Amino acid sequence: MANKPESRLTDQQRFDWLRLTRSENVGPRTFRALTTNCGGVRAALNALPELARRGGAKRPIRVASVEEVEKELIAASKLGVRFVALGEPDYPSALREIDSAPPILALRGRAEALRKAAVAIVGSRNASAAGLTFAERLARGLGQAGYVIVSGLARGIDQRAHVASLETGAVGVLAGGHGKPYPSEAVPLMERMVEAGAVLSEMPIEWEPRGRDFPRRNRIVSGLALGVVVVEAARGSGSLITARFALEQNRQIFAVPGSPLDPRAHGTNDLLKQGASICTGPEDVLTALELVRSDDDRTVMREASGEAGEPLWGEQALYGVDPQSTPRTQAGDEFDDASVAPYSTGDEAEVARERIVALLGPSPITLDELARAAEASARMVRVALLELEVAGRVEYSGDRVALRGNVNEI
Repeated sequence: MANKPESRLTDQQRFDWLRLTRSENVGPRTFRALTTNCGGVRAALNALPELARRGGAKRPIRVASVEEVEKELIAASKLGVRFVALGEPDYPSALREIDSAPPILALRGRAEALRKAAVAIVGSRNASAAGLTFAERLARGLGQAGYVIVSGLARGIDQRAHVASLETGAVGVLAGGHGKPYPSEAVPLMERMVEAGAVLSEMPIEWEPRGRDFPRRNRIVSGLALGVVVVEAARGSGSLITARFALEQNRQIFAVPGSPLDPRAHGTNDLLKQGASICTGPEDVLTALELVRSDDDRTVMREASGEAGEPLWGEQALYGVDPQSTPRTQAGDEFDDASVAPYSTGDEAEVARERIVALLGPSPITLDELARAAEASARMVRVALLELEVAGRVEYSGDRVALRGNVNEI
């Protein structure tokens, strides 16, 4: 079978993707909805102000400017960072499977490391000597077996796992941008990591990480891996957030047992009680992931040979959208400012939108439940929710939606 052309964005498409991703209230879920509903990223950029207005935004939405993106591209180039879009060959196949996959990743290092099967190793920042030793042995053993080791560059278990896997492939995920690495003490380690591995971020290059950015990072750490090993974690630890994301992403969860007298083992022991697989050495992980890894390797081989799909049709093919089922009918076509009209206009749509807003509250509800209560079609509900998302008025929790509080979209 002849190889099919690789799917890659043009420079202009990549520029537009960055603009949309960096615009206000556009997270991964909203990016996808905008792209598929509007017929492409350029059309979505044009539609944003009107969508936000109809969604009830109290002020004009901030759309990332051309100057902002140009500045970010220059900063990225100086740092040796490039941008990889969802659906392109260098985008990690495992990460692409999660619901909240970042539309675009800032990558520094070797993209080949992202094509290998990966295991995430996470744990306490104030780890015990025994925990650090075990993390090192585990990372080294899994690396020698062909796995890339993923973690979050934090002090303690994360950094020890990175150091132990430098020769076999270490992948780190930043909570902030490449220009503001955290913690700063990890910078020398990052310089070594990119030689055989990679460092990733979904955030703008100069983004200073905040507390709420670390859970966003954690869902990428688990999303990159076939399994997540929690070495040490107190109750309430960020490592347990990573484990929760792993569960939602259908990843294998492993926990290292510890002394009931050590608070750093309370979280991992709780995971074992809840059904996590026990990990006392690399062989526990290798045995459990053997079948999953075989399936993942076949997927990577198909993608590398061009069998995974057709070349990009605009941007929609990245999401498996049939171009003929969308308002845009041929490559290169772009909507003007009236592009929002095909999917949400008229008195009927306005009445349905008001009814949907009235039914929403702080308690999450499924889209099916909302459609039945509103006596509206699923499409009408999706469109109304898209407008509300762009206006910053709703948030999602899995497949449920609620009126927005102070939680950022993940």
